[in-house]
Amino acid sequence: MSLTVLYFAWVKDKIGRGEETLSLPASITTVSGLMDWLATLSPGHAAAFSDRRMIKAAVDQQHVDHGTALNGAREVAFFPPVTGG
Repeated sequence: MSLTVLYFAWVKDKIGRGEETLSLPASITTVSGLMDWLATLSPGHAAAFSDRRMIKAAVDQQHVDHGTALNGAREVAFFPPVTGG
C-alpha cells in the first residue's frame, strides 16, 4: 500500500521533511502500527514518535485516534496538539 504521510510543526522539524510517500508493509493496518514502523526509519523519525501522547493524527483529513484502521487511506498526517488563543 502506498501512502502519503504529512508532518507538521516540531514533528516535521525532527524528521527533516514535511511529506513523504511510502510503500507500507502489509502488516501495517492501524495508525499506531504506522507510528511504530515510522519510528524505525531514521533517528529523526524515532525522536518524533518517542512520546506518542504528544502526537495527534488525521487519516484522509479526519482527526482519528491511534487505534484507527488505515483501510484504504491515501493520506495520514501527524501533528502536535493544537491549542487556541
